[in-house]
Amino acid sequence: MRHQYIERATSQVKTEMLCHDRIVNTVYLKSLENSPILFNALTCARFSKLLGFLNYDMPLGAALFGIKKFADNLGIDISECHDPPESLNTARKMFERKIRYWQTRPMPSDPAAVVSPADAKVLAGPLCETSAFFIKEKFFRYEELLGENKSHWLTAFEGGDFALFRLTPEKYHYNHCPVSGEVVSIYTIDGTYLPCNPGAVMALASPFSKNRRVVTIGTGAGLVAMIEIVALMIGDIVQCYSESFYDLPQEVKPGMFLKKGQPKSLYRPGSSTDILLFQKGNVRFSSDIVMNMYRQDVQTRFADGLGRPLAETEVAVRSQIATVNERSIP
Repeated sequence: MRHQYIERATSQVKTEMLCHDRIVNTVYLKSLENSPILFNALTCARFSKLLGFLNYDMPLGAALFGIKKFADNLGIDISECHDPPESLNTARKMFERKIRYWQTRPMPSDPAAVVSPADAKVLAGPLCETSAFFIKEKFFRYEELLGENKSHWLTAFEGGDFALFRLTPEKYHYNHCPVSGEVVSIYTIDGTYLPCNPGAVMALASPFSKNRRVVTIGTGAGLVAMIEIVALMIGDIVQCYSESFYDLPQEVKPGMFLKKGQPKSLYRPGSSTDILLFQKGNVRFSSDIVMNMYRQDVQTRFADGLGRPLAETEVAVRSQIATVNERSIP
């Protein structure tokens, strides 16, 4: 089955080219069904890093045309890269590329804007189980996502809202800050390396709350949680906040003030997922993102798995995805 999404700038329906789709849907899902031991081996950190090495560390060729061919095949625009294209001579370097985001990813001037943390495809919705658009249990278990021993944060975000950003392998893999605010807490939850292929997500039980992840809690729209989640072939999540461009990267720690739109972390490399959590009533998601989810002219594996429309919108990092309600603006 095809998996489609909506291009935000044009509202057109696009078909996603899913990397390693056949492998994921035959090897991983069949092993889950027939051999749990094999499935656990395929989703452990060691195997994921091995796959990452085999897929991302082989040279693309010394000649520039080899790099351009690789970029063209994946739809990567190397003209927006910060570093010289000839230096991006492995797939890993290509996926960990820096871009001139200050020129190519403009940010809205509205101080109440919440911006996308990544170049990604987004879904958004309520955490409230009584909502007609309650979808989170298919993607994550709320208690698992934040950590079942984190009762303070579980209470703080109860009944709030979430936005889920799915980064595909060709995307720019730096995460940026969605709001400006102070870091209150940051912690890592260990876990597996399940794929985030849409078909696999529908077949697995709440995979995003089972994968290894970093949870950052900060201020800026009431409390905001940013959860960075690994997936198949992701080796690490590097915390590398820069207040200006990519200069002087720092590890993110409690007490730091992070500026909206600035680089916060880097996935190394592959596909991955960000989830933002907001406290109840603090934000309103952009109307086009919400309306797009209900469109019936989009063929998606999410809709097939849920039995009702559910379409993602492709958004750019630092573009507006929500507005902070006035009472929540610090």
